[in-house]
Order: sequence, then C-alpha cells, then structure tokens
Amino acid sequence: MAFKRLKKIFSDSLGDDAEEDYMEIDLGQEQKSNKISVKLFVLKQYEEVNDILSALREGYTIAVIDIRILRKKDSIELKRAVSKIKKTVDALEGSIAGFGEHTVIATPSFARIYKEELKPDKEKGSDF
Repeated sequence: MAFKRLKKIFSDSLGDDAEEDYMEIDLGQEQKSNKISVKLFVLKQYEEVNDILSALREGYTIAVIDIRILRKKDSIELKRAVSKIKKTVDALEGSIAGFGEHTVIATPSFARIYKEELKPDKEKGSDF
C-alpha cells in the first residue's frame, strides 16, 4: 500500500512519460576492454606457444616471454617456438625483440620495440 503511494508520487513528479522511459541492457553481451595488457608467459615446452599466439592475435596484449626453462631443456624446440612467434608477429605487423639471454618481448601492430642501432666507433684509440 505504501509502495503504491510512493510510486504514484514519483511518477507524478516525473510526468506521464516516466513509465515508458527505459533502457534495455543485454547482459549476455560481453564487454571487451580496450586496455592494453602486458602479460608474462613462461615458455616451458613448445606447445605453450599457442597461448602466446592467441593472446597476441587478440590485439591488446604485449607478451613478455621467459624462455629460460625451454632453453635449458631443448634449444631446437626453443628455435621452433621463437620462429613461430616471429612469423605471427610479422603477420600482425608487430615487433619482436630479445632482451638479455632469457627474455623475448612480442607486440602487436599498435606498439613497436625501439631497437638502438650500434654505430661503430671511428676513433677507438681516443679517450675523448
């Protein structure tokens, strides 16, 4: 009874069109975030490459890949894995680079990795 009185008071204050003003929300639709994520991957075996590739294909992930474990296990599998990642990154027009001996970074097309080109010293004997 009190609810009906409150409903009447609020509907009168909003006007006659208050009951027809509504918005439908589709709860089944998943909202995609356009935020960029940096995700760490540990490459323990060759089959884990597919997880990295699917994250890169989504387009909003920068992959930081620790290759230390696979490098110790099997260098041939490591070369296959890095080659597969490189082919996918090239197809996505992204960048790939190694940092140190144990880390590879792969980015999609929106980011590029700055690679400083080393210039040979013309005067190696000079201290200045």
